[in-house]
Amino acid sequence: MIFNDHSRLKDQHAFLSASKYHWINYSEEKLTAVYNKHMAAERGTELHAFAAECIRLGIKLPDNTKTLNRYVNDAIIYGLTPEQTLYYSDNCFGTADAIGFNNNVLRISDYKSGDNTTSFHQLEIYAALFFLEYKRIPSSKINMILRIYQNDNYREYIPEPETIKKIMNTIITFDKRIEQIKGGSI
Repeated sequence: MIFNDHSRLKDQHAFLSASKYHWINYSEEKLTAVYNKHMAAERGTELHAFAAECIRLGIKLPDNTKTLNRYVNDAIIYGLTPEQTLYYSDNCFGTADAIGFNNNVLRISDYKSGDNTTSFHQLEIYAALFFLEYKRIPSSKINMILRIYQNDNYREYIPEPETIKKIMNTIITFDKRIEQIKGGSI
């Protein structure tokens, strides 16, 4: 048997895939809702890429309260780097939407295109990864400003250094544990 050539589909995933088989039990209404959510996520990915390119090129958007515009313009004003990977180990890394460290001020901004309730935990982890990767210690001498841009507004949070230190210690401990598991010692 010679199978048909589908090489063009390599590394792609069908919405109605066999590995995500739960759809076989959906009603048409549920299928519509799940597909619309999927498409919103795809659009969010495209908007993130657009925003990153605007920031990278220093192209400001019209000055208004729209989430994307405010996020892009603020990132440019504060000199943030878009889509920056922060790395501790192969077990723990992530990509901050926009980050900058100047004059002992760490700024991390996150763009959310959806309406879901968000938490600052993701940004706290980015801060911890920053401190671990660049071998710095959170202290009162370093100001941290974490922002989430969503729903035509932004929320700002200034974490305590101890909060970030605790996350750093958790990352270190859990990374060691995973390495022990990989090595077969647990």
